[in-house]
Amino acid sequence: MAKQKQIKLTLVKSKHGRLKNHRASVAGLGLRRMHQTVVVADTPENRGMVNQVSYLLKVEDV
Repeated sequence: MAKQKQIKLTLVKSKHGRLKNHRASVAGLGLRRMHQTVVVADTPENRGMVNQVSYLLKVEDV
């Protein structure tokens, strides 16, 4: 079985004052606070959330 691709996400802008569904996408990606970094699977579902809040995130391939 091939290893699944992953992406590294860092929250670089505050989620406060953003749209409710944007805050929910950030939470769904596992980010809670500024400058926190998480590694998530590179799936279409996660990519959709990343695309929605890309202006808040720094995205890197792992």
